[in-house]
Amino acid sequence: MSWRLNAGLLLATLSAATTANGQAGGFLIQGRVTVVGRTPPSRSKDNSSVVVWLKLLDDSMRTSAAPVSYNRSARLQLVQKGKRFEPHLLIVPVGSTVDFPNHDPFFHNVFSLFEGKRFDLGLYESGATRSVRFDRLGICYIFCNIHAEMSAVVLVVNTPYFAISDRQGEIRIPNVPPGRYLLKVWDERSLPRLLDGLTREVTISQDSMSLGDIRVDEKGFVQAPHKNLYGQDYVPPAPQGSVYDHR
Repeated sequence: MSWRLNAGLLLATLSAATTANGQAGGFLIQGRVTVVGRTPPSRSKDNSSVVVWLKLLDDSMRTSAAPVSYNRSARLQLVQKGKRFEPHLLIVPVGSTVDFPNHDPFFHNVFSLFEGKRFDLGLYESGATRSVRFDRLGICYIFCNIHAEMSAVVLVVNTPYFAISDRQGEIRIPNVPPGRYLLKVWDERSLPRLLDGLTREVTISQDSMSLGDIRVDEKGFVQAPHKNLYGQDYVPPAPQGSVYDHR
């Protein structure tokens, strides 16, 4: 009888730790982003590249089956290829290291002088890789000091619970333990005051696993040209075939 009782308690515990979505120790949180005012307009609606993350406010409801894990050991990359950074947008938990391999047949430089981690990796050749540990929260706008058209964003957050919307606007954040969270939203083409207005508290539980509809407004955004590493305008392109090969 005792064995059967203990087995029953164990089964009930495991069942409670597995949600209706089949996520062991946490819930699959879903939501939908709708972007308005995006330019240039396209025939098919594009709601992609909006970041949503959840920062735990109160750990009193967190289950021991799902401890917070930042997975800082994962090797993340921003690849330089075709005079582009791939991917353009990368979300990393604070303390993560990102590699910047140069896959182009010419030199690149990677730098960031904005909010978040500030760094300059210098000039390095094809096939080389340099790395940065992102140990400061914030938004890192990243550029190449040679090629003005290259840009990327690394968003450093203090939570493992984040997602980037797809073209349909779908958001999916797996394995979120129950509790109270602060919901934050970021979009590269939305004004900060509009994004601040989307911040709100949410409670995640068996009965509340949806973030609902999130409306992101990009009206009023103007893309300004950025300066180089030294705060100056970029110089004209080098001749074709040089090791800097702008064009």
